[in-house]
Amino acid sequence: MDTVLYILAGIVVLIFILAMIAPKGYDVNRKITVRKSVPEVFEYLKYLKNQDNWSPWGKKDPNMKKEFVGSDGEIGATSKWEGNKDVGSGEQEIKRIVENEVIESELRFLKPWKSQSDAYLRVKEVGVGETEITWGFSGKNKFPMSIMMLFMNMDKAVGKDFEEGLASLKDILEH
Repeated sequence: MDTVLYILAGIVVLIFILAMIAPKGYDVNRKITVRKSVPEVFEYLKYLKNQDNWSPWGKKDPNMKKEFVGSDGEIGATSKWEGNKDVGSGEQEIKRIVENEVIESELRFLKPWKSQSDAYLRVKEVGVGETEITWGFSGKNKFPMSIMMLFMNMDKAVGKDFEEGLASLKDILEH
């Protein structure tokens, strides 16, 4: 009986230690420069419906069901999706817009597991007629997901998707 108690106590201590050292948050982003002015780029980026044209997740499920609520390109506009196992289901709501600077949204993932992240698209002029676009998302790792993050690298998990999406966006904006 003592052995079982020691094993259980060891498991509890291990979980506690893992929770203490686990990453508490994440911020994954990628950047690309396009040959378009900041106002032109920003005008395209602020519409959730335009994300369907360049987002890599749309390509992972061309039959994804989409619904848009509110006035696209304005605070409160929401895109809802339900897709296959590669894209799951969830919604994205525009929370803040600073004209020609940043669009911030809240991502609420419902399936395959519930989580919430803050997404952003930032633009800045880096030359005459050239705009740097930063696309990213950040969030907090809550227990027990925080322990899983010890064994999963968020940057590796979604970084390539961001790169693919930004390459598609560049192609759209420059052609």
